[in-house]
Amino acid sequence: MTVSTTAGWYLRRLSRMGPLEVAGRAGDTVRRRRWRAEPPHCPAVTGARFTAVLPAGTIAAIPPDAAKRLVAEADRLMDGHAEFFGVARDDLADPDWWWDPKTGRRAPGGYAFDVPYRSEDAAGDIKQIWEPSRHQYLTVLAAAYAITGDERYADRVAGHLRSWWEVNPPLHGVHWISGIELGIRLLSWVWIRRLLDDWAGAAGLFEDNPVARNQIWHHQRWLAAFPSRGSSANNHVIAETAGQFAAACAFGWFPSSARWRADALRSLDRQLRANTFLSGLNRELASEYHGLVLELGLAALAEADAADVPVPATVRLVLLRMTDALAAVVDDRLRPPRQGDADDGHGLVVDGAGTDRWGSLLATGDAVFGRLDWWPTVTGTDVRTPLLTALIRPYAKAQPSSKDQPSSQVQPPSGTGTAPAVTRPVTRPASRPAHFADAGMTILRSPAGIWCRCDGGPHGFLSIAAHAHADALSVEVRHDGVDVLADPGTFCYHGQPEWRQYFRSTLGHNTLQLDGADQSVSGGPFLWTRHARTRVLGTDTSDEGVNRWCAEHDGYQGSVHRRRVELTAATGELRVVDEVRGPRRAARLAFHLGPAITADLVENRAVLTWTRDGENRSAVLDLPGQLDWWAHRGESDPPLGWYSVGFGRKEPATTLVGTGFADSTAEFTTVLGFRD
Repeated sequence: MTVSTTAGWYLRRLSRMGPLEVAGRAGDTVRRRRWRAEPPHCPAVTGARFTAVLPAGTIAAIPPDAAKRLVAEADRLMDGHAEFFGVARDDLADPDWWWDPKTGRRAPGGYAFDVPYRSEDAAGDIKQIWEPSRHQYLTVLAAAYAITGDERYADRVAGHLRSWWEVNPPLHGVHWISGIELGIRLLSWVWIRRLLDDWAGAAGLFEDNPVARNQIWHHQRWLAAFPSRGSSANNHVIAETAGQFAAACAFGWFPSSARWRADALRSLDRQLRANTFLSGLNRELASEYHGLVLELGLAALAEADAADVPVPATVRLVLLRMTDALAAVVDDRLRPPRQGDADDGHGLVVDGAGTDRWGSLLATGDAVFGRLDWWPTVTGTDVRTPLLTALIRPYAKAQPSSKDQPSSQVQPPSGTGTAPAVTRPVTRPASRPAHFADAGMTILRSPAGIWCRCDGGPHGFLSIAAHAHADALSVEVRHDGVDVLADPGTFCYHGQPEWRQYFRSTLGHNTLQLDGADQSVSGGPFLWTRHARTRVLGTDTSDEGVNRWCAEHDGYQGSVHRRRVELTAATGELRVVDEVRGPRRAARLAFHLGPAITADLVENRAVLTWTRDGENRSAVLDLPGQLDWWAHRGESDPPLGWYSVGFGRKEPATTLVGTGFADSTAEFTTVLGFRD
């Protein structure tokens, strides 16, 4: 039994729920028991047709280089090769849908809600099992068919879907447990059917196939019955409602389709607003989930416009704000912050390796909403943008007409059908935002290529803050897109509790730790029982000489940690000053270096060197002299000195840790200076 399934965990989890959530979950339990005894049955369907096709000329508009990357990826998949979360597989020509290649274990069968999926000993690494069954690799193969007309790709897709449907009948096994998996899988099926539309076997695979109809109906029935509730209504509920809505639009063959579509759209509208700050940043304060939610929202919008289903104006408005926020926070290489959890989750995959996810989202945002003058330039290409924008009706594009105009205005599209009911223009930032007050995120920049994220925001989203890290007041610094002071990332969720704890700990971030404790208290791998409260005391990003930020948090009971950060624009020199107000306590101050950085530490000075685009770069990190400094790299007992480039992957990196004591008389000053 894993930590997350002990009796203590259940009590801690229950303590974070409100009465309505408890009642809803009790109802879910009753429904699961009833379905075990009397599983629901798919109604008979006649005359089903698929009409949500791509407009003529869409495939021809795909850039040749993006198409080439996609086909290369499809050929690799056809040979059976894939990689999921750092684990290479060569069995994808004929996959075992319940097998985990990481542990060598196979998930048990039986009634879905009885499967102990949280236990790696019993079911293997659940992420490794679930990921191929999102069928996003099949959307790649279907796109390769649409581009090339080669029926080998279509035949492989059909074979794998039929295999999956046979092995995973409704309510049986590990793939019927988690709503996010069902929602994303439905979205994949919609796009597979769309991309295979010219294939002679498409109708026989889907609408004329009773097995496929049964699967599609049961997926939607499941999602209608078991929505993520209350403290769990984060990115999961967006995936559930987006997948449900997409399927109800594109596969609207069932008596309940109209109701499912309406309910899912209402939920999607409500949950997009609930999951997003007014500034446009995702409330989970986990950058990759910002990308996931934006992808899901755009995909749902594409289905609405393809089916001529009116959507609330707030849906488009939230997606617009999310896109502008993404454009505002990325660095010079279009990389967003590495904040909070990241599990490499995508909403819709139709691109090959080497396609930039964030550039793709900004390209889609440009086509749908129109780029603003301050947006970064996107030079790469992708397949997904022309596919989505062939379906989404774009807003009219407008820019500020003068320096005196505070914002641009985005009007709804003209015409009939899905025109959103916007009664007044939507304001957009006239210049690149640097401080997002509601999210507590501030981005300091200098012309010297320095990008610095300062974290003064809430501790995650909802009562459990599932994807938050104990990272209050942490900083993240890059030079020309290279991680210098890095956020180490996430690495894992299940099965390796010591690594999960490290990557989300205070010591695992560029901030100050007192008495060896985290600022917020963890109750499990996706549960925080006490949240540090952080407030930003001041920001000044308008001064072309020095940009400033100051914030504090109360996570250490009896003491307050305050941090000031100053970035000199001309030189890129960064000054970080830490203060502790309270009694004398043991202190550790950590600075995690990116994997490309080599550090030569002598006493309290570290010379940092790295290479970028064939050029040697360097910086000097002057550390507080009151602390004793040591360099750590690739240590496992306990973990320290690691960087996770993606989920399931980690590599050694240098972490500089200073130890000593802090009280109200101490002031720790760190200066990072970049050399020409």
